[in-house]
Amino acid sequence: MSTKKTQRDGFRPGESIVYPAHGVGQVVAIEEQEIAGFKLELFVVNFAKEKMTLRVPVAKVASVGMRKLSDAEGIAKALEVLTGRARIKRTMWSRRAQEYEAKINSGDIIAVAEVVRDLYRSEAQPEQSYSERQLFETALARLVDEVAAVDGSTDTEAMKRIETSLAKGPRRTRGTDASTDAEADNDDSSEEAA
Repeated sequence: MSTKKTQRDGFRPGESIVYPAHGVGQVVAIEEQEIAGFKLELFVVNFAKEKMTLRVPVAKVASVGMRKLSDAEGIAKALEVLTGRARIKRTMWSRRAQEYEAKINSGDIIAVAEVVRDLYRSEAQPEQSYSERQLFETALARLVDEVAAVDGSTDTEAMKRIETSLAKGPRRTRGTDASTDAEADNDDSSEEAA
């Protein structure tokens, strides 16, 4: 037994949303189903790129972190994060990888942008490990999807905006020798102290 509704908790069919574990999806319906004798209201969310449909209980929306798309101001803030200096902690990779994965799955566009910024490597920089590359690509795909959905642009256009922001970062515009990195560190510490 399933009945369709038009809006629930601010979400309506046809609206794009962000589901933290999967990225940008579209609410295609709001259904009521009886499962094990209980009536549940469910958001039916389609993820076209993953060729997947998910049913999210209305009562679980907050706990799973499903949210509306960012607005233009949120996208601008995320792109601004990309222009900053990478902040990489000096801890074991496994610990950092867990932190990066948690940021990606938080659904917070700023946290996802931080992962993209921290794991981005220009051609002049050393290669990434396989796991670094995987995390970078996952975060980048989430960011591209949301920027494209908010702008109403293609993934290619969204990627160009992101690459432009990344290119403005302090490390990308200079060489990668040790003296330049030391200068960049001094610049950052003097800005932070001001």
